[in-house]
Amino acid sequence: MSDSGTYQRLIELLDSTATVYKVMDHEPEGTTETVSALRGHPVSEAAKCLVLIVKVDRRVSRYVLAVVPGDRRVDLGAVRALYAARYVGFCDAATAERLAQAVPGTVLPFSFDPDLELIADPEVVAQPRLYFNAARLDRSLVMSGADYAKLAQPRIERIAGPVAE
Repeated sequence: MSDSGTYQRLIELLDSTATVYKVMDHEPEGTTETVSALRGHPVSEAAKCLVLIVKVDRRVSRYVLAVVPGDRRVDLGAVRALYAARYVGFCDAATAERLAQAVPGTVLPFSFDPDLELIADPEVVAQPRLYFNAARLDRSLVMSGADYAKLAQPRIERIAGPVAE
């Protein structure tokens, strides 16, 4: 699915569920800190979305879409503990793009692929306003963290590391 197809799928999902959201157009940008400045909000209100590979054992690997506040890093050790895995790391770009159905920097905090498990940190769903790139570098969405949790139905787990300094 192309990025425009992923964007359209998200908008159709939001509209069909009468979810309140706002579209924001901005200069093309995929870096959380820079796009947060363009959108005019604290980085902590952004959803940072990263695709991880979780190697449970030598034969079993899973893929996880980890969503943390924009001013935080993913705690790979916390994710490894959730799965009792032997290894957790960042997924290669081609696999991440295929599973997330978006290029890096535009990954949604939603999973439209059954092979990509969605995990969000509790601080993400607690945000009154949650900002994220909408499968496009030049467009973002903002919605409440509660509405996001209701719609995306992520597994809620503490996976954010300390605030980046």
